[in-house]
Amino acid sequence: MAFKNQKDSQSNKRKRIPGATKGDDGGKFSPKKKLRTPSNNQPNKGFKKPFDSKAAGQSNKGFKKPFESKAAGGKPKYNKSDTSQDAPKTKRELRIQAKELAEARKKKRRPHYTLEQELALLWEKMRRRNIAKEDRSKLISDALRRMKGKIPEIAGSHVSCRVLQTCAKYCSKEEGNAVFEELRPHFLTLACNTYAVHLITKMLDNASKEQLAGFISSLHGHVASLLRHMVGSVVVEHAYQLGNATQKQALLMELYSTELQLFKDLVSLKERRLVDIISKLNLQKTSVIRHMSSVIQPILEKGIVDHSILHKALVEYLTVADKTSAADVIQHLSSALLVRMIHTKDGSKIGILCIKHGNAQERKKIIKGMKGHVSKIAQDRFGSMVLMCILSVVDDTRLIKKIIIRELQKVLKELIFDKNGRRPLLQLLHPNCSRYLSPDDLSLLDSSIPSLLIKGDLETEAEAEAEENVKSSEVEEDEDEVEEDEEENVKTVTGGKKDPLLRRRELLVDSGLAESLIDACCENAEDLLRSNHGKEVLFEVVTGGADGILHPQLDEKLESLYETIASIVAIPKSKEEEEEKEHLLENFHSSRTIRKLIIDCPSFASTLWKKAFKGNCKMWAQGHSAKVICAYLESSDSKVVKMAKQELQPLLDKGVLKLPEKNQPKKAD
Repeated sequence: MAFKNQKDSQSNKRKRIPGATKGDDGGKFSPKKKLRTPSNNQPNKGFKKPFDSKAAGQSNKGFKKPFESKAAGGKPKYNKSDTSQDAPKTKRELRIQAKELAEARKKKRRPHYTLEQELALLWEKMRRRNIAKEDRSKLISDALRRMKGKIPEIAGSHVSCRVLQTCAKYCSKEEGNAVFEELRPHFLTLACNTYAVHLITKMLDNASKEQLAGFISSLHGHVASLLRHMVGSVVVEHAYQLGNATQKQALLMELYSTELQLFKDLVSLKERRLVDIISKLNLQKTSVIRHMSSVIQPILEKGIVDHSILHKALVEYLTVADKTSAADVIQHLSSALLVRMIHTKDGSKIGILCIKHGNAQERKKIIKGMKGHVSKIAQDRFGSMVLMCILSVVDDTRLIKKIIIRELQKVLKELIFDKNGRRPLLQLLHPNCSRYLSPDDLSLLDSSIPSLLIKGDLETEAEAEAEENVKSSEVEEDEDEVEEDEEENVKTVTGGKKDPLLRRRELLVDSGLAESLIDACCENAEDLLRSNHGKEVLFEVVTGGADGILHPQLDEKLESLYETIASIVAIPKSKEEEEEKEHLLENFHSSRTIRKLIIDCPSFASTLWKKAFKGNCKMWAQGHSAKVICAYLESSDSKVVKMAKQELQPLLDKGVLKLPEKNQPKKAD
């Protein structure tokens, strides 16, 4: 029966007449009754197009559905005849309408919107490269005439700011002065604007000495607040870079003390160091430290550490800071922040101080922050000094090999030819050599924080007194012991505890860096000999480094390097002339390098003699090559002198070969 009833219900549904409701079939499930409206009872004979709800929703957006609200008389508010009047708009019409609405909103929000649009059209013409100077000057004059009196108001716009920058770059001196004078009262406000900051820096680049002095004077009392601002700090740094020594000092001294920030007359002092300024003005050291801490701490918390003025202030702060304050600064900077600071001289000094006085965890954070930037740091003038300090101080050689040595090996061929990139390699081969480092570089590597060394000095004095009381020995012996203890304590405070030679061996030999370095020297031997900077790396590798660090593990590799260099030098002179290349023995750099190698490396000298010079000395007895041959008679090894003297002595007797007066041949045993 159930099946029969289901069948009957299906047949009833098929026989449904138009206009009938779903509930008329007497089925089990009857939907809710619809509201009766005149449209329900009318047949759909003349309705050709079905009702489109989406189109109606777009054209009548914001109106209620006609079936949900009725008028007082019971009739719906919506009339079907309205659909013909509000036809759906095309996509192009909708875009045009949206654009018009956006333009209307911009005009309402920005009072100079029309002017900015006109300036943008002029800017598209004046910034072209193929425009004549006369036409560009006319366009600039027209733009400045339209902007006159409104420059401070529109300078913060991203459109008009670019127009003003182009005008400042190409305008005449009189027009530039007029713009500068109009912007002068608003410099501090515009310095913190994201777009106007570029205009300010452009104006300072083209400013005269008087205008620059006036601008720096207007910054008085606001330097600290601007340095805390992400955008304003750029203006202070730009003015600091452009200023002379006196102007730089005036900007710096505001960060030292409240008195110097308030009273402008105190800024003009001859003293440069913060210690001298405190003693000259009788300032309280504790108040200076407190003021500088309140200035520096917010800047470091915001991460605004790229500017050289802050680096200088930090260096001066660490010279007077107590132990706790200095340790806080080191702890805060021991991260990836330090990588953004070491591109300046003072920034690299801060990096060296953080590495020397930081603990193991802080050093680890600094090295990990350098990951991915080691090659760039190594090729930087001041960044390479920080890498040298890490290689000389940090005891965690496993971490250094994992991050620093591994990245250096990838760009080894570039580093050996680079003026700065070779420094970390030379530091491992020959540490702190005055031949490769200037006195300023050596003093930078030896820098330290005074407050963090006081404790060590006090401990050494106490130990010395205890030793004097306990031991009944001579006074001179006690003083020698005290001096030795002081040196050891300084090393433990500012450096590593591992033996320097062991650290070098682990970083250079055990890591495989030395082997890669010898291979790179073999591949580029001729270019390195001719290079002004690469020849020094080659010299240290051939001689085996200081303390013979490459011997005896890499003796076989070094022998192959000797053979490579000797084979290049042994190429006949005629072939080199055909290629229009200067022979290695006649080149300025290579001849001097080979001469030094003959004097300092007897094994290389014997290999070179057998392969290149034996029986050919007469051919090289003149010019730069004569100095190379004479080096055999100046060698420190008696065997080398004896080997060469038999062939060189007849040339000396005949006058073909002449020795320098200072360098007389050593007698062979």
